[in-house]
Amino acid sequence: MAAIFFFNVSGGPYGIEDMVSSFGPGTTLVLLLLTPVLWSLPVALAMSELAAAMPDAGGYVTWTRRAFGPFWSFQVGWWSWVDSFVDVAVYPALFVEYARFWHPTMTQLERWLLVVAFIAVLAALNVIGVRPTGRAAVVLAVAALLPIAAFALVGVGAARVSPWTPLLREGQGVEALGLGLAVVMWNYSGWDTPATVLGETRAPERTFRLAALLALPLMTAGYVVPVGVALASGAIAWDAWTTGILPTIAHQIGGLPPVRDRAMPAWLGIVHRRFGTPWVAVVASAALYAIFAVFSFKELIVLNVWLYSLSLLVELAAFLWLRVHAPALPRPWRVPGGFGGAVAVVVFPALFMLAALATAGWLNTLAGVVAALTGPLAWRAFARRGAPEVGEGRA
Repeated sequence: MAAIFFFNVSGGPYGIEDMVSSFGPGTTLVLLLLTPVLWSLPVALAMSELAAAMPDAGGYVTWTRRAFGPFWSFQVGWWSWVDSFVDVAVYPALFVEYARFWHPTMTQLERWLLVVAFIAVLAALNVIGVRPTGRAAVVLAVAALLPIAAFALVGVGAARVSPWTPLLREGQGVEALGLGLAVVMWNYSGWDTPATVLGETRAPERTFRLAALLALPLMTAGYVVPVGVALASGAIAWDAWTTGILPTIAHQIGGLPPVRDRAMPAWLGIVHRRFGTPWVAVVASAALYAIFAVFSFKELIVLNVWLYSLSLLVELAAFLWLRVHAPALPRPWRVPGGFGGAVAVVVFPALFMLAALATAGWLNTLAGVVAALTGPLAWRAFARRGAPEVGEGRA
C-alpha cells in the first residue's frame, strides 16, 4: 500500500525541475519542506479518517455520496476520471522528456510510440489486479529511487555552491509562479486515490493510515535531497533548469468509481472473468490517456492540478460535513483535536488549492471550467433512477 501511495502521489523527483526556475533555489527547498506539512499531511489525515470509517472500494465516491448524495458523488467520480486523462498522460509525457537525454533526436512518431508502450504496460498491470500491481509498484519504487540515491551519494562530494541561494527569483510573472505552484502541488497530490483499493486491502482501517505516514517522509526526502545536491553542484545554472534536466546534471556530476453505482453505462463495468477487474474501463481510459499525452508536461500539469483541486475541495467538504451531521458514524481512527482538528486539516489544503486556481492562467481556467461542466451534463445523460440512495449498503 505504501508503494501504491508512492506512485499515486510521487514516483520520485522527476518533473520537479520547473519549480527551481519558477521560484528560485531557496524558495523551492522551503516549499519542498513545507508543502508536505501544510498540504499533504492534512489531506492524508482527513482521508485516513474517512478510510477507517468507510473502507469501501468506492473510496472518495462512497464518502461523498454518504455526505451529499448521488449527484455530488457522481461529480467527484466524473471529475476524478476526467482529471485522470490529464494526470496519467503527465507520466508518459514526463517519461519521454527524460528519455530524450539518451535519444535527443527523438521524432514525434518515436515519442508517440514510446508513450503508447508506456501506457500499455500500465493498463496491463491494472487489468491483472491490485495485488500484482502492488507487488510491481514495490519493485518499480525501488528502481525509481536507486538512481536518485546513487546521484545523491555521488553529488554530495561535488558540492561547490550554496543550494539555497538566491532565496527568491525576482521579476517572475504570475503564470510562471502558477506553474511552479502547480508542480509542487502535483508532486505532493493524490492521497485520496489509493482509497479505491480499500475493498481489496487487509485491515484497511489501519493499513491506509500507516502506509500514508510511511510514504510521506520517503517522498519528501526523495525531493529535497536530490534537488539540494543538484543545486549545490552548480553543474547547471538554476535559472536554466527545465523538465528533464536532472539526467544532464547527473551526467555532469558523475556520469550517471461511479460505474458500480449504476450511474454510468453498464459496459464500462464489465469485469474480466479471470482477474476480476473492470478491463473495459481500464482499456477505454488508457486510450484517452494516450490521446492527452500528445501535450507536453508543462501544458498538462497546471490543468491537472486545477481539476484535482476541484474534486478534493468537495471531498474535504464531505469530511467536515460528516463530522457534523454523522457524529455516530463508527470511526476506528479519527483526526485528533475534535472539530477544531478537523477544520485545521482542511484550511491549509484549501488555501493551496485556491492559490493554484487563482494562478492557473485564463486558458487553463477556461479548460478547467469546461471540464467541470461536463459533470452535470454526464449526470443527466448517464444517471439512472436505480442508483443507490445515500446510506444504502455496499454494492
